[in-house]
Amino acid sequence: MTEDKPKITDSEWEVMRVVWTLRQATSKDICEVLQVKKDWKQSTTKTFIGRLVKKGMLNTRSEGKRFLYTAVVNEDESLKAAKESFLDNVCNKQVGKTITKMIAEATLTHEDIRLLEDMIAEKKKEAVDDITCNCVPGQCKCKMHC
Repeated sequence: MTEDKPKITDSEWEVMRVVWTLRQATSKDICEVLQVKKDWKQSTTKTFIGRLVKKGMLNTRSEGKRFLYTAVVNEDESLKAAKESFLDNVCNKQVGKTITKMIAEATLTHEDIRLLEDMIAEKKKEAVDDITCNCVPGQCKCKMHC
């Protein structure tokens, strides 16, 4: 998502994932996938589709009696924005620990682990001894704010 795009909810992410996967989808396509995954009624899914159209996240065009939905932004761009937004809510001194916890809880392939090892080897080259806290007093537990 670009900065001018509104944030989307977890439920709206579910709809976007279907549209990104199918590249273009009807409401029926989206409803069928999410009925299996989330057990949502058709009206629930259509509500989320409508919200995404209003937010400018989905384009819609008429094809006969049905509407086709396509994503306005791509998945990689949206994931990058979500990651940045998430990390903006974490104390700079806690980012490494937070990422470590996320990795520890994830199921990874051997290829994923190889990619992480390669990335860590590169990150070691630019590692620092200390990171400055980006919080205001009372927002984290850093020693400098106690």
